[in-house]
Amino acid sequence: MAAPCRYLLFYKPYGVLCQFSDRSESPRPTLKDYIDVPLVYSVGRLDRDSEGLLLLTDNGSLKHRLLEPRFRKPKTYWVQVEGIPDATAIAQLRDGITIQDYRTRPAEVTCLDREPDLPPRDPPIRFRKTIPTTWIELVLTEGRNRQVRRMTAAVGFPTLRLVRVGIADLTIAGLAPGQWRDLTPREQETLHQLCGLGSNRRKYQV
Repeated sequence: MAAPCRYLLFYKPYGVLCQFSDRSESPRPTLKDYIDVPLVYSVGRLDRDSEGLLLLTDNGSLKHRLLEPRFRKPKTYWVQVEGIPDATAIAQLRDGITIQDYRTRPAEVTCLDREPDLPPRDPPIRFRKTIPTTWIELVLTEGRNRQVRRMTAAVGFPTLRLVRVGIADLTIAGLAPGQWRDLTPREQETLHQLCGLGSNRRKYQV
């Protein structure tokens, strides 16, 4: 009988590459510095200067379902931007923005009324004393290269800090930067059903 698939949640710190090796002359931190599980790969990526939730698995079918844009699985981000977005900027983010040769899908956008409870970033962002900042929540169903940063810049509010806090029904709650854990059997079952892959109960007791 084949070994059961692995499903890991990892809180990627700032400055860590979303891969297991770095062939540059001055190697930078990678997933290998934190995760010692063989043959798992991240479902999607986070830029080196972004933080937050990664899902890693050796289940290729599930990875495809989560990454394929037509399946529209939501990803939630908390984004600190420079300035205070007005109603026009928020409406543009919600409706979709043309960036280079594509138009982003409509997104859920909410201005947070307080700074979210997140660990301090290391190194901290560079504040400009004369310019306030705002935290917004973005829920996207696509994930193009540096999309969130390009979206906020396009409406005039550059991203200062970007943290992914949710993938589908999975959240970063309970993890600190650099920590990872296995999905619970119930989380695995829910994820399988969400991706239309049928029940996972043949392998796990829920």
